[in-house]
Parts: sequence; C-alpha cells; structure tokens
Amino acid sequence: MRIVVLLGAPGAGKGTQAHVLAERLGLPRIATGDLFRAAVREGTPRGVEAQGYMERGALVPDEVTVAMLLERLALPDAAGGAILDGFPRTRAQAEALDAALHGRATGVEAALLIDVPVADLLARLSGRWLCAAAGHPYHETADAPRVAGVCDIDGSPLIQRDDDRPEVVRARLEKQLGALGDVVGHYRAAGLLQIVDGSRPIDDVTAALLEALGEPLAELPRS
Repeated sequence: MRIVVLLGAPGAGKGTQAHVLAERLGLPRIATGDLFRAAVREGTPRGVEAQGYMERGALVPDEVTVAMLLERLALPDAAGGAILDGFPRTRAQAEALDAALHGRATGVEAALLIDVPVADLLARLSGRWLCAAAGHPYHETADAPRVAGVCDIDGSPLIQRDDDRPEVVRARLEKQLGALGDVVGHYRAAGLLQIVDGSRPIDDVTAALLEALGEPLAELPRS
C-alpha cells in the first residue's frame, strides 16, 4: 500500500497537485474535509460524531479523524494506497496516523512538501477578487480583468472577500505555518520528507513530485 502525504501552506497548490498525482499514480485523493462532509451527508456513525464537534465550532478529535481516514483506506479503490491531501495537519495527527498505519503493517511512503515563499503565498491568496453582481472570479496576476476593478462580463465592480484581504490572509498563514512546521519536522526526523519548489510552473512542480517518488516522467502530459 502506497501512502503519500502531500503537504503545503494554503495557496501552495496542494489541491491541484493532489488531483494530478492521484490520476498519474492511479490512487484516490483523500482530504479529511471531504471525508467529514460525506460522512455527515450520509449520516454515518463517524459523521454524526464529527458533526457534533463541528456544530459546536470545536475541532474534530484526532482519533475520530484518523478512524474515519482508516475506514476510507479500507475501501476497495484504496487497496493500493492513497494520496493524503493536506493531512496530517498537526504533529499529533502525524503520530496518530503512524500508529494506525503501523497496526496495519504499513506506513507513510513519503511526505512531499510543496514549498512556496510566504510573499508568494500572500500574493496568491490576497489577489483574489469577485464581481459584485454574479461572483465571477479574477486574480490580480493570474487572471486579471481587462479593466482594473471592473468585471469583463457584466461591468460590475470587483470586490474582495473579507477572508482574502492581505491582513487576514497573513494572520491565517502565520497560524497555519506553525502547525505545518511541526508536521514537516516530524517527517524530516523520520527520513520521509521530500521538498519541492512550489513557486515553479504547475507542470514542473508535478514533475518534481513524481521524481521524488521515483516515478518515470516520460508519459507526463503537458498542460
């Protein structure tokens, strides 16, 4: 069973790369947020338990999260392993995952960190804008409107969500980068950490991730 942990700060491109790696390696992408939503929607015992915490605004305990993850790994499509997108988020979760996988006579094959400078993360996350009329998305650098501050489609003004404002993004990053550093340290100590430069183009990041896993690159499609 191949268990690959994909790590990175918000805005580093984990989601994009997780989907690409999952398709390339023939493994399911598993994100705990998706697991929570599916379990709640289906009304499973774990979902009911998790929902109780979420409705109180509390964090779902690590043992519940890991148990839900193990249930997902037991499904037929994960028989060969999985790409874990953004999990574990804390050192305690990493340790709990190690213990649970050890009980199944397996473990994490590699922890891949998509490393992006904080300044770049701020630019990526705080550069997002939406048109006031219909929510058409734009980005200051990646997908700018033809006229600054004006939607190309309906001419309405562009607005920025409160949680995309630079000061909010910076505060969120500072909080999350501390926990990420703990997880990175855990996998570095275990000899499983591989760091990839996430500031490069998407295809180059994908190629570096595959190379870190010892995968051939000849058939890698170019976007």
